[in-house]
Amino acid sequence: MLAQRQRRLVTAGPRPSDAAAAGRRGYDPSGNAGRGRSIESLAMSSAPAALPPFDAAEVLRLARETFAIEAAALGSLAARLGEPFVEAVRGMLGTPGRIVVMGMGKSGHVGRKIAATLASTGTPAFFVHPAEASHGDLGMVTQGDLVLAISNSGESNELTVLLPVLKRLGVPLVAMTGGLQSTLARHADTVLDCGVEREACPLNLAPTTSTTAQLAMGDALAVALLDARGFRPEDFARSHPGGALGRKLLTHVSDVMRAGDEVPRVGPGATFSELMREMSAKRLGASAIVDAGGRLLGIFTDGDLRRRIEAGADLRAATAGEVMHAGPRTIAADALAVDAAAVMERHGITSVLVTDAAGVLAGVVHIGDLMRAKVI
Repeated sequence: MLAQRQRRLVTAGPRPSDAAAAGRRGYDPSGNAGRGRSIESLAMSSAPAALPPFDAAEVLRLARETFAIEAAALGSLAARLGEPFVEAVRGMLGTPGRIVVMGMGKSGHVGRKIAATLASTGTPAFFVHPAEASHGDLGMVTQGDLVLAISNSGESNELTVLLPVLKRLGVPLVAMTGGLQSTLARHADTVLDCGVEREACPLNLAPTTSTTAQLAMGDALAVALLDARGFRPEDFARSHPGGALGRKLLTHVSDVMRAGDEVPRVGPGATFSELMREMSAKRLGASAIVDAGGRLLGIFTDGDLRRRIEAGADLRAATAGEVMHAGPRTIAADALAVDAAAVMERHGITSVLVTDAAGVLAGVVHIGDLMRAKVI
């Protein structure tokens, strides 16, 4: 009897009448629905809202309007630039430490980019998240640094709570904000006006025009600073060694040239057969002709050979000095490899001989060497 009763308790579910009553009360006995809501209402609320019809013309109109709004904002920003911008550049230029960039939300994302641009163009900089700064990361800011704080409203709580601490540290503060009467602006030593008339967002809510203005102001600071520092392409390459620009500006001819026994060379008295054997052995399609002291006299190439054969010349008794092309194109070992590529392109040749200041042959660079080094 007891076993039968237990089986009935286990297998029996809620009666249909109970489920219906529970549904009317907004309760699901199975536990699958939310509190106080029927299964039917939950199913209806979880269904995705239908999208309005796609309007291609409206998409293009909004895109063009976005460009127009943001372009107008940048034009207004440029017109308002004045002494505060000069003060900001002068202050950053004279900072013995680093530029510490701060910003919350979208302004924070812009701040990360500005810090990265400054660092890669000669101005040491890094980004600190204001919320993390309140919990220990403010220790990264030291005397000698300068803080660039970014906030469209100038009232970001995470930023404003840091302002008294930054004052006590004696750290100069440059504010990039659209709120010229804001808490951030009042505490700043220099205020860069990044105010915009409206956002490009149709709701005038999503940060669009304002973040574009901040980004442009950051770029303007970076460009002004790199010019004031006398920043050169070589300096840029040193902070970008892994990129194509870095390879072009950091790779020298000496890094890719062939030297020693790899360089095909013969004396001016070498027979034509000896010249051909040297060219074949070194597989560069050319050979240098040098004197006893190693000074370069000329070059003989596959192209020279074809032209002489086409002209009907009998080369069997000729010497290297008789068939060579005097005054070949040369380059110094300390020149950039990209300059060697330019010489090859300009003169339609595939290799350039490398000489020192005394005209002594030091090596040869072939177009294949430049390609392997990813210079071209």
